[in-house]
Amino acid sequence: MSDDKNRATAAAILPLVGGAANVTSVAHCMTRLRLGLKDRSLVRDEALKALPAVLGVVEDDTYQIVLGPGVVARVTPEFTALADAERAAHPAPEPAPATPPPGAAAAPTAGELADRGAALKARQKARNATPVKLFLRRIANIFVPLIPALIGCGIIAGLNGLLTNFGVLPAIVPALAAIAAGFLSLIAVFVGHNTAKEFGGTPILGGAVAAIIVYAGVAQVTAFGQHLSPGQGGVLGALGAALLAVRIEKWCRRHVPEALDVLVTPTVTVLVAGLVTLFGLMFLAGEVSTAIGSCANWLLAHGGAAAGFLLGGLFLPLVMLGLHQALIPIHTTLIEQQGYTVLLPVLAMAGAGQVGAALAVYARLPRNRSIRTTIKSALPAGFLGVGEPLIYGVSLPLGRPFVTACVGGAFGGGFVGLFNQLGTAAGATAIGPSGWALFPLLKGNHPLGATLLVYALGLITGYVTGFLATYFFGFAKPALRDLNTADASAPAPTRQKHQPTTA
Repeated sequence: MSDDKNRATAAAILPLVGGAANVTSVAHCMTRLRLGLKDRSLVRDEALKALPAVLGVVEDDTYQIVLGPGVVARVTPEFTALADAERAAHPAPEPAPATPPPGAAAAPTAGELADRGAALKARQKARNATPVKLFLRRIANIFVPLIPALIGCGIIAGLNGLLTNFGVLPAIVPALAAIAAGFLSLIAVFVGHNTAKEFGGTPILGGAVAAIIVYAGVAQVTAFGQHLSPGQGGVLGALGAALLAVRIEKWCRRHVPEALDVLVTPTVTVLVAGLVTLFGLMFLAGEVSTAIGSCANWLLAHGGAAAGFLLGGLFLPLVMLGLHQALIPIHTTLIEQQGYTVLLPVLAMAGAGQVGAALAVYARLPRNRSIRTTIKSALPAGFLGVGEPLIYGVSLPLGRPFVTACVGGAFGGGFVGLFNQLGTAAGATAIGPSGWALFPLLKGNHPLGATLLVYALGLITGYVTGFLATYFFGFAKPALRDLNTADASAPAPTRQKHQPTTA
């Protein structure tokens, strides 16, 4: 039955994005189906957002359809299979016309919010097309495919910790420890592989160079007056080594005769990049990694409340600017060093502030049925850490509620940071989930119960503060009056439940 539902979702999406002939690439991350499209104008946005399974759409370097955790991993293969079958049956299909379905007119207020959200997203996309932000996006593309394994291994590590603490099933504890730690012990190889793939090199050569970092034999190598340690430099070293390998490989492709390319290019790439990695990158990346871990720990240990307040309050704007992608290697480095990242639970409070703000908008606009319908449909995803429908559909287009949502995130982050400063660190063993979905991945320097309690109280602080700030300061009186009467008499059509989340 579940497969039928996922297949039906894929079948409903495919014609609305212009059919298989309009799809050039298919991929997915934690929550989104990411499509490369030939002609953006063939997408029927309103009909797509009206599908029950679709939580929203976001347009970035690819067209991204938000389906939610778990669902997207099941819909993607069904979508790919249907697209392949359609291409096989119709080698040269006529593209679907880009006309909206009958009766697709939006209710006034939600429609205006959708337009505002679309305009804001378009302007933000243009601002994000800078070299630095495009580079950060490519860095994110390296790490995003690793997130499912990080989550799975993180949850297994948490389960293993519970069994160890309670002395239950001691025979299985070593097995679970091996399963949980295996991926992390080799994560540098996967980072090297993905880096070479993202930057136009041969993926296996990037992985081969990065594998040097985790090889036990590096302990026999001396660099900068000391023996290297297996894993020294971690993911940052692997990233640098693979980038260097790509540069060397491309140089070889240009200068090595074709007859010798198959022998010379891979040999020179691995040899030169490997030597530089051993006698330079591993040591330097190790120093940087150590500094990152020390800095994060010092920041929250000495200025936890203030640091948490700033981080929680600024995270939503960082997401808007695309700068949050720079944090992915930092999270991964902290997980490598300590087993968890202390930054993610603090940053997750931004989502709590967003949920609280949405609840306040719902309470303040009792007559605006279209906005209330949108909020009701988007809130479950918001509680699980999927914030795009609420951000681009409600708070950001309204203006002030976005600011008050940030206030909620700031107070939630400050709460978690304060307890870190007092000695109770709350961390996450993997990146990706937030909100309630982060609970299975929590870990800290105290028993799990204390960590869960700190995070839960932080969420409550974010919810309550975001609600109160938005309820009392989220609307100017004229705007509140207009929004509360604009479509009071209009029925809230079911197709509109995801309307405001726009690309």
